[in-house]
Amino acid sequence: MRPSKIYYEPESLNYQLGRELKEKYGDIAWVPIESHNNIEELRTKENSEFAGMKSLLIIGTRKTHKYSENHKVSDYLVPFTSSGCTAMCLYCYLVCNYNKCSYLRIFVNREQMMDRLIRYSEKSDRDLTFEIGSNSDLVLENTITGNMPWIVENFLKSKKGKITFPTKFNMIDSLLPLDHKGRVIFRMSVNPQYIIQSIEVGTASLMKRIEAINKMAEADYTVGILIAPVILLDNWKELYTGLLDLLQEQLSEKVKKQMFLEIIFMTYSFVHRKINNEAFPEAIELYDKDLMKGRGMGKYCYRADLRSEGEAWLLHEIDKRFGKEKILYFS
Repeated sequence: MRPSKIYYEPESLNYQLGRELKEKYGDIAWVPIESHNNIEELRTKENSEFAGMKSLLIIGTRKTHKYSENHKVSDYLVPFTSSGCTAMCLYCYLVCNYNKCSYLRIFVNREQMMDRLIRYSEKSDRDLTFEIGSNSDLVLENTITGNMPWIVENFLKSKKGKITFPTKFNMIDSLLPLDHKGRVIFRMSVNPQYIIQSIEVGTASLMKRIEAINKMAEADYTVGILIAPVILLDNWKELYTGLLDLLQEQLSEKVKKQMFLEIIFMTYSFVHRKINNEAFPEAIELYDKDLMKGRGMGKYCYRADLRSEGEAWLLHEIDKRFGKEKILYFS
């Protein structure tokens, strides 16, 4: 990514990473702001400008550090070094409203966040796993900040605990030579190539994602695969059959032996739909009133009977190829 414009909190230049980014992108316009959470110039933009806003980069400091309990791959979801993304997945759950969550925000106070993470880990009476990538894609962020090697090396100064993060990108070469000591869980999100190119706009192709999975396993990382989100298009069984066949064919034996699977069905929202209809009028319409029902304020999910059918079908097809014990959960 090369940003079209950078908005920054002036205090971010008091941090090493902030100064490094200023030097790296010194030829791009830098616009001072009071807060990364409230950029008045962007609040007036129309939904139709959503794609253009994805080229912006926001630099500031993270003020919120509250950990949230999680009971899946990790024990806690950790607010970390970035939020948002440059990709334009039409279902993205980070898009709570277009003028706050669409663009990539980098938080330069990484030392503060790492110190808290290590203290939290070491005070526990057991090994904890921390999800550090729930608000952004850290593999993508790494292409801008170079944070991932720094994160792994500094977290390993602690005595226990693990970190994990998901991605839809394949730029993992800087992670391969690291001595991660088996304390980093790498998770790749996959979908049929048709869904990637039509709905997960701006992300890596399926084959590039599979190649990255194999490389990370070869580097002795623990690897997991998210089939996420499962989207019930008209030909969804055909699409996901093709995906599972390709995974069976292309994943290395090392991956197949140790991987786990997370299966997550799509949740959509009124905000997504409004943005997509105005920003991407030619895109696939993800909302289907015959397939979906309301869930919470302004959100939609698949009807219970369709969801049950999807789970049963995926369980059967995964069991045939990899064994159902590989499935960690459905969500």
